Amino acid sequence: MGWTVPLSDVSLSAEEIRAATAVLASGWLSMGPVTEAFERAFADYLGVTYAFAVSSGTAALHLAHLAAGVGPGDEVVAPSLTFVATANAAVYCGATPVFADIAGTDDFNLSADTIVPALSGATRAITVVHYGGYPCDMAPVLEIAAERGIPVIEDAAHAVGASYAGRRCGTIGDIGCFSFFANKNLPTGEGGMIVTDNEAYAERIRAMRSHGMTTLTWDRHRGHARAYDVVDLGYNYRIGEVASALGLAGLANLDRANARREKIVERYRRRLQEMPGLSSPFEGAPGRSACHLFPVLLPPEIPREGVAAAMQEAGVQTSVHYRPVHLFSYYRQRFGGKRGMLPVTEDVGDREITLPLYPGMDDPTAEYVMDALAAAVGRR
Repeated sequence: MGWTVPLSDVSLSAEEIRAATAVLASGWLSMGPVTEAFERAFADYLGVTYAFAVSSGTAALHLAHLAAGVGPGDEVVAPSLTFVATANAAVYCGATPVFADIAGTDDFNLSADTIVPALSGATRAITVVHYGGYPCDMAPVLEIAAERGIPVIEDAAHAVGASYAGRRCGTIGDIGCFSFFANKNLPTGEGGMIVTDNEAYAERIRAMRSHGMTTLTWDRHRGHARAYDVVDLGYNYRIGEVASALGLAGLANLDRANARREKIVERYRRRLQEMPGLSSPFEGAPGRSACHLFPVLLPPEIPREGVAAAMQEAGVQTSVHYRPVHLFSYYRQRFGGKRGMLPVTEDVGDREITLPLYPGMDDPTAEYVMDALAAAVGRR
């Protein structure tokens, strides 16, 4: 349907359109010089040594787990309140995801207290998600990991531009993964980035991104190589030049766009205070959020489906972030997921509803969304 207010909205700048058009005019569409420039700019923006553009955030997560040595028989501790790709990345490697609970109804990120009981001698990595662009409290997670020599993978798909303790999200653990899907803060349609300061991880990622090959088509086109070897089992996870052009041009405007998102969130929070029984997590959370999502927690007596239907009648699109991964059919059948395993995650998964949020939203539109919410829950 044609939404009055969609959940997210992409409005490309003239500079982004020119950058993409220039790639089309160049005749070189596969991974090449624009991607190299995007990787350098992204690494500089984060203050990290290595950055590799890939075809999706899911590809970044898969490569991150492989680079960290995750394989058959291993376990990876991760949250269940996330997009399924977070857990799938471990399963792709033959490992078992072990789900830990979230911190609470005011913090939807992984709880360090629930990580320790989830650890075993088979734990090979801890994967942390910065839910909605709000930084996870990384200090206790890193302490747990350091004591046991376990790498930390950051799923920063929502968190490009977010920071914690003066460091950009995605650079705090051992490997960071970003998504540039069309609804993300730095949208390129499809695409992602994997970053690290670890040289050994970087060498594996570089090879595995493109079939385990020692040189790329762009290298051979420039005359830098005439042959290649295959040194690892790799994948076709390359990004295209058009996506890299959009990412490179959009990076220059990222902080401004995130600041606008933050203003909308502040407006939403003020209005939410007028609706007893409703809340939104992460108020006063540590660090600086990328404000990718605005989640609202409904009281148990208000059915979410009814609110979503009423919002739809008003032309306002909503969503759910997320239905817990351990309760999906595949994870129930293969890994024994069931209700009662993660009580806080399940409670939030039953009551959360996500409101529209994008940098092109003006103040009257934000007010319209909150008016529609107030009417839907009867809190006028």
